[in-house]
This record gives sequence, C-alpha cells and structure tokens, in this order.
Amino acid sequence: MSLLDAYELTGKEKYRGAALKTAEALMLGQMKSGGWYYSISFDEEERKKWGYRDNQSFKLNPSRKNKTNTTTLDDDTTPAAVRFMVRMDGTLKFKNPKIHDSCMFALNALIQAQHPVGGWAQNWDRHPNKPVWPEYPVLIASYPEDWSREWLNDWTGKYYLNDNVTGNMISTMLLAWEVYGDQEYLNCAKRAGDFLLRAQMPIPQRGWCQQYNEEMHPVWDRKFEPPSLASDETQETIETLMMLFEKSGDKKYLEPIPSALTYLKSSLLKDGQLARFYELKTNRPLYFEVIDGKYHLTYDDSNLPTHYAFKIPAKIEKYEDEYRRLTKEPIRQKSHRKPSQDRIKSIMARLDDRGAWVDSGNMKGYNKASKEGVIESETFVKNVRDLCDYLRATK
Repeated sequence: MSLLDAYELTGKEKYRGAALKTAEALMLGQMKSGGWYYSISFDEEERKKWGYRDNQSFKLNPSRKNKTNTTTLDDDTTPAAVRFMVRMDGTLKFKNPKIHDSCMFALNALIQAQHPVGGWAQNWDRHPNKPVWPEYPVLIASYPEDWSREWLNDWTGKYYLNDNVTGNMISTMLLAWEVYGDQEYLNCAKRAGDFLLRAQMPIPQRGWCQQYNEEMHPVWDRKFEPPSLASDETQETIETLMMLFEKSGDKKYLEPIPSALTYLKSSLLKDGQLARFYELKTNRPLYFEVIDGKYHLTYDDSNLPTHYAFKIPAKIEKYEDEYRRLTKEPIRQKSHRKPSQDRIKSIMARLDDRGAWVDSGNMKGYNKASKEGVIESETFVKNVRDLCDYLRATK
C-alpha cells in the first residue's frame, strides 16, 4: 500500500513497478480456497504441498481439513492482501488480466464465505459454498445459559470480531466498491454491518465479544480468550460502524454507539484503562494467570502473562468526538492527516545511506540481537505512510 501511495503522490514509475512485483509475488501465494495463508513458499518442491492456484497437482481431501489450502482472515492476512491487489488493479486501469482475475477470484470467495447473519468464520480450507439456513440462523446476540470457566479446546466460534476480522472485511468490501463500482461489494459490507448490530450484547453490557457461535452466544477461542465482553473488539466495532456510516450514509450504523460508549465508560479501571475481558452479566474484569503451564481465569491482575494485552488504553474521548462530528449535518469530511514536522524530520534523519531505516533488535526466531540492527517492513510502512500523509496535506 505504501508503494502505491508513493506512486499516486509522485507519479514515479519505479514505485508502481515495485508495487507490481509485490502483486506478482502475492499471486503466487493465492490459495484455491480463494485467499491467502500467513506465509508463501517460493521453493518449487515445497510449493507442491500447497493448494496454490497454480498447483494443478494439488488434490483436496473431501473428508479432512486441508491445512495447506487455508484461507485465513486472522491478523488481516487475506483482507489486506485483497485490498492491495484491488488497489493495484485500479492503478493499472484493470488492464492486467492476471491481477484482475486474482481480485475477482478472491472477492467471490469472500462473498461466498459470508454467513446469513453477515459475519465470517476466521478461516476455511476450500473454495466456500454460501452458508445457508437453517444451519446458520439469523439471530441477535444473547447470553448462554452457562459457560465453562475452563478452556474446552472445542473451537465452536463461527463468527469473528477477534483481530478485527469483521472490520477488516468491511474495509475490504468498501474499497472494492469504490474501485469497481459494483453495488454487491457495498451490499456485502452492509450485511457485515448488520451483523455488528446484531452482535451487540443486551443491556447493560452494550459492547461486543470476540467470537460467537451459530446461536450468537459468545464462546471460547484460544485458551486465553474466554466468552466475555471484549473491550478491544468493542472499540474496533465502534470505529468500524462510524466508517460504514460515513461511506454508506445509513444512520442505523450509528445507533449502537451511544450505548456502547456508555458501557465502556462504566467499565473503566481505576487507572483509566480497560480490561481486555469483562465477565458476562457481572461485568467484573477477567484476567489470566499461568500455573504449571496451564491458563486459569481469575479476577486478580497481579500476575498477568506478558504475551497478550490483558489491559488496553481507552479511546472513548476520541470516539465521542468522532461521533459528534458525524451526527452534525451535513457530514464534515475529515481533513487530511498531517504528521508533525518534528516527526518528518526524525524520519528523514534516520534514513541511512542505502535509503533504509534500521531498528535495533533481532530477527524473529533468533535470540541474540543483531549488532547491525534489522530492517523492519512495519517501520518502512509507517514511515512512508507518514511521509505520504505529510505530502498530501501540504499539497
């Protein structure tokens, strides 16, 4: 995306060329199931094991999970790849048939995978057939009669907000609608928005959960992700609904926000943060501790594992300001984001003679820090984004 931003702002062909090479690499990782897995193998022998679209010898096992043909929405993996490919397709004026076909194949799979209620599973292992009634009824969220305090390892989640799955999918479909002008992509985004309306929990806990089963009850996912109200997913959903209103103009997507903000305010910890999880019905903050390698639910926050954010910053004031902006008529468009001059000077000063930004740290999988430092794609993306935003705002 950063390369396409740079091309659009400068018109320099070398940036478009680099983006095109990225698109060509991504196409080599597209699965027969429609989307992408976390990584792509470029080794010829290794590729034979995977259900890549160009692997004619790959055979699906109809009775087993085909792990090497998995499309995942986790961590924005497939949605981000699709957004990039769609932007690349538009940049090329739809004249590259391979890229256009890749986009259409992926978007079709994502639409086919959407459940009647409007949500998505986190992953699938073959090109999806449209889920239908009565196996997946359209219901509104409610509390389960009871839930296990211990992780069951049963993976009953059918519809996901965790890792912003639904929000990322809505962003993807809205971009496809803007690029192609096909109403079906907007309709898909709105169906997902309707799912978010249905997924808001009852009074007094008017927030959202990480994942729901087909009965629209919150359920366990990983061993440290219990059935609960989830503050991070609640904040992400508020942001997604405001974005969807701004794009679609449909005011119903703003209706859940006041009660959700009130709920978040009532859930603030003494230090102004939010617990990641709140107990169903009681709204007591839930945490975990690890004893003899096993995760245990607790109300005690004194011995939290460090691999997961069990407390997060509250963004309530930010969302209140944005909600007020959106509810004033007419909608006032956001001004271009403009990083500070100090931030831009810092970015420029850190650029080395090769044109690289080097961070201290180590490569993933290695315990020792590199003396020379490491080049991180995340740093590159953030810095180029800020440079592009600055240029855009000062043009």
